[in-house]
This record gives sequence, C-alpha cells and structure tokens, in this order.
Amino acid sequence: MRSELISVPGDPARPDEDYASVVLPASGQGGSIVVLDGVTPPATDHGCLHSVPWFTARLGGALTELSVSRRDLTLTEVLGHAIARTADVHRATCDLSHPRTPQATVVLARWSPETVEYLVLSDSTLLVESSSGTVTPVLDDRLSRVPRAALASHAETDATLRNKEGGFFTAAADPSVAARAVTGTLPRAEVRALAALTDGATRWVEKFGEGDWAALSALVRKEGGQALVDRVRALELADEERVFLGRSKRHDDATVVYVEL
Repeated sequence: MRSELISVPGDPARPDEDYASVVLPASGQGGSIVVLDGVTPPATDHGCLHSVPWFTARLGGALTELSVSRRDLTLTEVLGHAIARTADVHRATCDLSHPRTPQATVVLARWSPETVEYLVLSDSTLLVESSSGTVTPVLDDRLSRVPRAALASHAETDATLRNKEGGFFTAAADPSVAARAVTGTLPRAEVRALAALTDGATRWVEKFGEGDWAALSALVRKEGGQALVDRVRALELADEERVFLGRSKRHDDATVVYVEL
C-alpha cells in the first residue's frame, strides 16, 4: 500500500483551514482517509469563540478515530456522531445556531478486505480509480447547481441556501446533515486507488480546465500531490485578469490525499 498526504495553505500568513488524515490500523485489515475543507466566514462575527482550524481539527479528529474504531457504524452514522461530539465541546460557550458557525466540507472513505465505503458532503472531491484504470469522481454537486446570482450576498446565502432544503449542506453543528451526504459502497477488489481533494486542488480541473479527472489522478499518481498544487499555484498567478478565477480568492488552501490499495 502507498499513501501520500499534502496540505498547502493559500496564504502562508494564515492558518490552513483544511484537515487531512490517513489511518492504517495496526491490524492491517483496512483503513480510512478523512479530508475536510473549513468554510471561511465573511466576518469575525459568526457566533463562535473558536476558529475554523479549531473546528476542523476536532471534527477531523473525531472522524479519524470513529471511522476505524466503530466499524459497526455506517459512514453516515460516523459523520453524525463526529458532528455531535464536536458540537458538544463548545455548545455551552457558542451560538451553534448561527448560520456561519464553524463548518466544513467532508470527504470520508474507509476500506476493509471486502469493501470500500465512501461519503462526500459539499464541494470537496473523491476520485475512485478502478482495477481497470477508470477514474470516477464522487461529487456532491448541490452548491454548483445554485445559480451564481443567488450567491451574491453572504446574508442571503446564509438565510436561504446554507444548510437549507433546495440549497447546499456542510458539516456544522447539526448531526442530521450527515444524511444529506453522497454515499456508496464498492467491492474492494474493484478499487485500485483513492484520491481525496479540497477545491483548492481541484481548481486544475474545475476552474482552469487543464485536464479531466482521469488526468488529475494520473498526475497525482505519477508526480505526487505537490506537483498538482504547484501547477495550480502557477495557473492562479498567471490569471492576472481573473478570466478563470472570477470572484474566487487568488489562492485557496489545497489538500491532496492519495492512497493506492
């Protein structure tokens, strides 16, 4: 088995809000990967005393532990328990009902000798490479289906779309959101590799159109996650007129986790 994990902050002066882990239990019978992309609030007033990195570290830590210690739980249940556990840590001090309470996108995958399970919530991406070499993206595309005009105002987005029916969902303080995730199970024998990426890394495909998902997977497999991030950074710097980036931040936190099974 080969694994690689890299996370590069969008701004070296700011903490990385992504979280990533690869877990290979001592039993050698399976493992899991976790990738979170913390949602940066538009202002300091988000009803919480804690930062986004504080939240992603605790939610990610809970997901990492539960995904391997509670194999009796589905990944949906693992996410629900992890959200509840994290919320309980700061429920007494923070307003968890605030629409901008710390939150994150989620990619979670777990494998055993027989199966590979996966869960994706919001706009991070899981790539599944089959034993034949076919690469299939697992996407939660609800955010991309929201009209761009509807996202013009942070206040309107929070009031009508964020964690709302007909909008999009992220892991915040409500465990029931876990049921909104895209999930599935595949035979282990049919999966060669997994790649989990935050949208700071998937810009290579989704914003700049440098290749498709199969090409991105091949790049990571052959040259590593750092090579992908380096190429994204070069494209961001070259887009001086913001033809591709539009209103997006110049650089975003970029995380890549790659596992060959």
